Amino acid sequence: MTAFTAADKLHRLVKQALDSGAAASIAEAEALFAGYRLALRIGEEAARDRHHQAALLTAVALARRVFLGGVSVAPLPDAPLAVPLPFGATLAEAIVGLGASIGEPAAGTPVIEIGGAPSPRCAPFHVRAVFAGWRGGIVPAPAEAAPVPAPVMALAPMLAAALAVNEAFLYVSGHASVAGRRAVGLSLWDPAAGCDWLGGTVTEPVLLLLPARLWLIGLGHLGQAYLWALGLLPFARPQDLSLVLQDIDIITPSTESTSILSDYTLINIKKTRAMAAWAERRGFSTVIHERLFDALFRRQDDEPAVALCGLDNGAGRQALDQVGFDFVVEAGLGRGHRDFRAIRLHTLPASRPASQIWRGAQADDQVEDRPAYKGMITSGALDRCGVTLLAGKAVGAPFVGAVAATLAVSEVLRLLHGGAVHELIDVDLKAPEYRTTVLTQQDFSTLNPGYVPV
Repeated sequence: MTAFTAADKLHRLVKQALDSGAAASIAEAEALFAGYRLALRIGEEAARDRHHQAALLTAVALARRVFLGGVSVAPLPDAPLAVPLPFGATLAEAIVGLGASIGEPAAGTPVIEIGGAPSPRCAPFHVRAVFAGWRGGIVPAPAEAAPVPAPVMALAPMLAAALAVNEAFLYVSGHASVAGRRAVGLSLWDPAAGCDWLGGTVTEPVLLLLPARLWLIGLGHLGQAYLWALGLLPFARPQDLSLVLQDIDIITPSTESTSILSDYTLINIKKTRAMAAWAERRGFSTVIHERLFDALFRRQDDEPAVALCGLDNGAGRQALDQVGFDFVVEAGLGRGHRDFRAIRLHTLPASRPASQIWRGAQADDQVEDRPAYKGMITSGALDRCGVTLLAGKAVGAPFVGAVAATLAVSEVLRLLHGGAVHELIDVDLKAPEYRTTVLTQQDFSTLNPGYVPV
């Protein structure tokens, strides 16, 4: 049994309150987050639709890791589980299993409505998570705005839910005065800032092809979000998706705070084995690799040639285009209390080698002078080494990884459907309208990554 340090136990978003100075102790930060609550609502017709169920379950799984005072769902019609995730037979069973309660919230609790028609606000924060085609986002509850209807691509509901939870956290934390009073969204077919995600000008294909073979490198925050996204895709035969899952770490108490498929029952279990078990319950085929990913690693010819990378270290990223993959999608997230909502996505090969893209190590925020860390030393709760280790851990929020996963998996889906591939997507969820996208100069038209029909 592993003896966990304070750094292994601290909730990664609670850490944001310590690092920003909003809380003067861990207890104060935890009390702050224990005061955050969220209510989710879904109509009777929507509750029976698999895409609305996907949005609801994504919102539950993300929100209960952020709103530590509790997440409730009401009203909840009796409905069988229609979404292809291994969470039980009914929607209610899945909701409770993912950590929410079923019942009416206290007055004033922030509300996210899954779909639905425009309606008067029932709380100071009340938004609708909406989606159509490859597009997803949020609008204020009373707003008439909605994306132009189109056949739903399975990741659009996940995107809408993640953006909704992000907006709700912006509201309760006071990080954005406009939270809940704006429309926020994007298109996974054309994620450029100039694309009107509510309009009908985007020519989106119906999803016809799905990946058959993928390699997931890193199974923490991002890797588990990738798996959740893959789990939502409409495989006629789930066993047609063959996954290689690579990681060397175990699940620690803090893993649950950012990683959508982890909970306390999995602590001390290797991430590879826990995630392989989940993927196999979904019906996928898996192989695990429990070795460090670095420049000495080599992909074999009969292994998946497309990789989704969720590593959080520069040394591993520098090797991504050296080990034999034909196509890599890598997502990096901000680490500090100011930039934890930042997403920077790369595809490889690119105009620059990976060794140049990640040539310099990212400098972490220096936060050891914050009152919380000084107090730990003064009280004797931690020595200076322990404080340094704790302060050096990344701030993280599960909704950021979820948005990143929809963007990353969509790069693969667009590749399969002849769409544009992006060398870079840079977005901060505090102001996603100012995102940057750069199209790749590489020619992937002859690449056959392996696919199956929907």
